[in-house]
Amino acid sequence: MDPFILYSLAFALLYISLYLIFFILKGNYSNNKHTNLPPGSYGWPILGENIDMAYSSSPEKFIHERMEKHSSQVFKTSLFGEKIAIFCGSSGNKFLFSNENKLLTTWWPQSLTKPLLCPTQSQSQNSIKKIALSNRGFLLEILKPENLKQYIPFMDSMARDHLKQEWVPFKEVKIYPLVKKYTFGLACKLFLSIEDFQHVKKLSDPFILVTSGMFTVPINLPGTPYNRAIKGGKMVREELMKIIKERKINEKNNHSDHLLSRLISFSDENGQFMNDAEIYNNIIGLLVASYDTTSAAITFVLKYLAELPKIFNEVYKEQMEIRKSKGEGELLNWDDIQKMKYSWNVACEAIRLMPPAQGAFREAITDFTFGGFTIPKGWKTFWNVYSTHKNPKYFPEPEKFDPCRFEGSGPAPYTFVPFGGGPRMCPGKEYARLEILVFMYNVVTNFKLEKLVPHEKIIYQSSPVPLNGLPVRIQPHGNLA
Repeated sequence: MDPFILYSLAFALLYISLYLIFFILKGNYSNNKHTNLPPGSYGWPILGENIDMAYSSSPEKFIHERMEKHSSQVFKTSLFGEKIAIFCGSSGNKFLFSNENKLLTTWWPQSLTKPLLCPTQSQSQNSIKKIALSNRGFLLEILKPENLKQYIPFMDSMARDHLKQEWVPFKEVKIYPLVKKYTFGLACKLFLSIEDFQHVKKLSDPFILVTSGMFTVPINLPGTPYNRAIKGGKMVREELMKIIKERKINEKNNHSDHLLSRLISFSDENGQFMNDAEIYNNIIGLLVASYDTTSAAITFVLKYLAELPKIFNEVYKEQMEIRKSKGEGELLNWDDIQKMKYSWNVACEAIRLMPPAQGAFREAITDFTFGGFTIPKGWKTFWNVYSTHKNPKYFPEPEKFDPCRFEGSGPAPYTFVPFGGGPRMCPGKEYARLEILVFMYNVVTNFKLEKLVPHEKIIYQSSPVPLNGLPVRIQPHGNLA
């Protein structure tokens, strides 16, 4: 055998062995300190229950099996090399949402932070917390509805162009990859003022590597998803930092209104401007959300519309009323979006049944109790969508597609949580709503959809993904407006 290969294997075994010893010693120490921990299992050394989750048919099944076996309120597990308490039910969601920055603080797995954040930032969770706290107000400001109104015509125009180029010439299309292409292109346009296809592709290709390895065990060995995520993240980081430095020079003489420009010119109450790393981290967070979760949401909305003719027809009626009120070539505006009430109920029901994001992590900053169990300081917590979205206690006949659930006051508090809740509600919620509705409008008013793989398998990465890309046959209603 080649000496280099032997050396590599020996190094890999040594690395894993040392990691294993550290993990076991760390676990034993932690277990001796606290006796009233939540029920559950840590799974395999190093790997924890990552394998169990990966080989389960879905994260939903993983969660529900452990709720039944251990506790319907909170159970312990080990994922991504960390001890994690998974909170369940509306009471678990309410507890975590209500205790932000009191008992808990921001935390994300290393498999997400190290590939994506700048090297000086990714080495410290404290840096992540600082960025999250200091810049959240800014993001909430620029992403609130009043400021997003100006984006609607751009979204509509790009959606029209996208359909003309990628849908109209064909009888059959794969929805998922096309939607990802649209959402990422739109994000590059609105956030970075980048329109050139090759430039967009230079960012999107390595992004695929990053998103595929974001929630895996952080073992950086050749061939692992985490290793590929590290490589992809390096390419994304280099390209974005290059763009930021160039725009800083150009903005001195030519101020524009895209998000990157506003980040560059933003200063806090002390007159301090963001440095390049902070600007980068704000942009990268928005790009990840727009590329992954919003793409999944749109894809599964269209999946259900293709499967349910009665639902499709109701959405079609609502959207055609809006379309008929528009002049030739007139783009959508804020008032049009407000009329899409039934369409948004349909989108919410699709998101309930097939959530684009699984939940979010926090870190305990002190020991506390929940459900009669102790969560030690330093433990990670996770609230999840699966313990409520299909729970018959909150949603009768949970597998039934029923948009009426969202009429009036809608579901009970803390039960429908695709965007989180409390002070850490996702700041991009309204942006996602606009993007979903605009794309729905353009597809539904132009095409009928017929699924080509009736029982297509869904696989789970950071978001659910249709295995075959959701291939459909499209039947145009008529010429595009």
